[in-house]
Amino acid sequence: MRISSPPRDLPGLLALISLPAATEAALRQSYTLHTMVDVPSEAWHRQLDASALHAVRAVVTNGSTGLNAAQMARLPALEIVSAFGAGYENIDLAAAAQRDIVVTHAPGANAATVADHAMGMLLALARAYGPLTEAVRQGRWQTSRTERPTLSGAALGIIGMGRIGRLIAERAHGFAMTIGYYGRHPRDDAPGRHYKQLAQLASASDFLVITCPGGAETLHLVDRTILRALGPNGYLVNVSRGSVVDTCGLIEALKQHEIAGAGLDVIEGEPTVPDALLSCENLLITPHIAGRSPASQHAQGAALLASLSQHFCGLPVEFALELTRGPA
Repeated sequence: MRISSPPRDLPGLLALISLPAATEAALRQSYTLHTMVDVPSEAWHRQLDASALHAVRAVVTNGSTGLNAAQMARLPALEIVSAFGAGYENIDLAAAAQRDIVVTHAPGANAATVADHAMGMLLALARAYGPLTEAVRQGRWQTSRTERPTLSGAALGIIGMGRIGRLIAERAHGFAMTIGYYGRHPRDDAPGRHYKQLAQLASASDFLVITCPGGAETLHLVDRTILRALGPNGYLVNVSRGSVVDTCGLIEALKQHEIAGAGLDVIEGEPTVPDALLSCENLLITPHIAGRSPASQHAQGAALLASLSQHFCGLPVEFALELTRGPA
């Protein structure tokens, strides 16, 4: 990864997400940084005057926050959009291509951390760490010592056999789990059996983990039909995007005990979580931190700084996406 010093005219940079302190400090050294975290695009002008908006040449965002065509239109000097992390599903790639805007991300930077988090959720759900801790606190030691399922020898289904899916499969092999996966096409070098139908994979799985990208193509891919196929002894874990799961269907499946439980690191409409979901006793939820560790944050920061530096120094951008310009 080649990092060079950008020109000293300090290009304007707009950050739409919170960044690690070290990354933000590094950006301030080389760019005129404006932060608009959780500020709607129609309110930017209230905090940034027209001259500042017209001077913004780079935007830092992520897959969840994204950057749409209307937001890009507010930034006439925009040259590069960098996603902090691997996901970029809510960045309008077509609009970027029309303006020759470079779009970058950080593939694989947090994959190992996400895979670790997913395995932790599988263990916590199967062995009921959270509920059992609470039971002991309430003095229910003896009455809580019932048998619990284990990962060893169980069937694991993975939706999306990308970097994260493969790392989860590697970890699952340590538990002697059998692996199945769902994707558009089978991959010769992928571990486990490929399933053409997601319902078939769910039916064959004790644990079903979602690691596929978000976006329109996977919207509500896991609905109540898939959850029913997973069955009353099956567990769902989502470390991908909240949009992949039909939240209403999940709530009903949990309340009706159509599945044994769910572990979610992401949810539609986050950070707002429906009360009906939170009331489900067979739910484990974390606040979208699966990819956050010191190592992953450092790697994502390094990829971001490198991409920006390469672009403004006129060098090839290592992690730039290949964009196709559509008809004008």
